[in-house]
Amino acid sequence: QVQLTESGGGLARPGDSLKLSCASSDRTFANYVVAWFRQAPGQEREFVAASRRDTTRYSDSVKGRFTISRDNWENTVSLQMDKLKPEDTAVYYCAARQTSILRYGPEDYDHWGQGTEVTVSS
Repeated sequence: QVQLTESGGGLARPGDSLKLSCASSDRTFANYVVAWFRQAPGQEREFVAASRRDTTRYSDSVKGRFTISRDNWENTVSLQMDKLKPEDTAVYYCAARQTSILRYGPEDYDHWGQGTEVTVSS
């Protein structure tokens, strides 16, 4: 069972930056599609970004502000979040699946982290 551990959440002001990290216990993590989802209070979990090898995808709401990247040596995937907005406030989850296809639905992922909270407020 792959274990995913997120870190890096916290409180930020609008316009600030935060960097989230997702660490895996699996040495073959480079072979996984890894995605970030977020869930705001009272809302469904939504896709934020995904990475498969050198391919990345973003939701329209974060495109140009967030960057997903991988460190296959350290078995980690990061989400750099710039120009944060109050509507980015949510619990952010790292998810992974051993597949060759980028997917965008929460139901497409087998492994999940515990989540890390991000609050953007002035």
